[in-house]
Amino acid sequence: MSRSEFGEFLIARRGQLQPEQVGLPAGRRRRTPGLRREEVAALAGVSADYLARLEQGRDTNPSMAVLGALSDALRLDEVERHHFGKLAMGMEQKASCPKSGQAGEEVSETLRAVIDALHPTPAFVLGRWLDLLATNPAWRDLAEPIGMFDAAAHNNLAYYVFAHPDAPRYFGNWAEAADVIVSALRNAQARFADDETLEARITDLQRYPEFDRRWREHRVTDYRSHLLRVEHPLRGTLEIEVETLDPAADQSVNVWLVDRRQVHAPALRLVNE
Repeated sequence: MSRSEFGEFLIARRGQLQPEQVGLPAGRRRRTPGLRREEVAALAGVSADYLARLEQGRDTNPSMAVLGALSDALRLDEVERHHFGKLAMGMEQKASCPKSGQAGEEVSETLRAVIDALHPTPAFVLGRWLDLLATNPAWRDLAEPIGMFDAAAHNNLAYYVFAHPDAPRYFGNWAEAADVIVSALRNAQARFADDETLEARITDLQRYPEFDRRWREHRVTDYRSHLLRVEHPLRGTLEIEVETLDPAADQSVNVWLVDRRQVHAPALRLVNE
């Protein structure tokens, strides 16, 4: 994660807010979208010069009070505030943090036993780059018909969502799923700041306009708890509740829980990093 990540977040969020959203008059036509730096500074009770230094990376030690005031001024929700705080801590701690090392791509026998024991509930293991590291037969039966094992998916959830041409057709709420993927990669970037392979993956994904737009806008959502709607060619419309479990430092067990409101629906769960 670069030292400018915090500043980029500030600039992106400032550009996404309209004056009327924060109680300011719209005024005359603006040359650029969003709030002016001076307006955000006034709302947060800091000087415009200080906000400029934060945005430009010339000040890397904002106090908790300043972070709280800026979060209020930018109308951040709880997920966004948490991410904002992690970015601020990363600016100060990056130089002194221990290296995260190579990603653990080998799945332990314990994790393999866990996903096998969940059968017939579909389950799989994700790596820090959102690669599919291990799956059980039930999940393969569910995922193969919607193309998750096609060459376009590169055995990776991010590439499936953004590179597979059929993903928007199978995912009824594709836009929400896309935001979840971006948020998961933002989280991985914050956790593994020195991972060059992760940075290379993110750069490669920016070839896809929908990913690039979301990444530049610093989209952050709750990737640990959300709904996924799948238009499955064999099972029809599925509503999947998504939760998160991280049993290892850079791997997660993933399970899908489908249509619990339907008494006779098969139980499927997803828990992802």
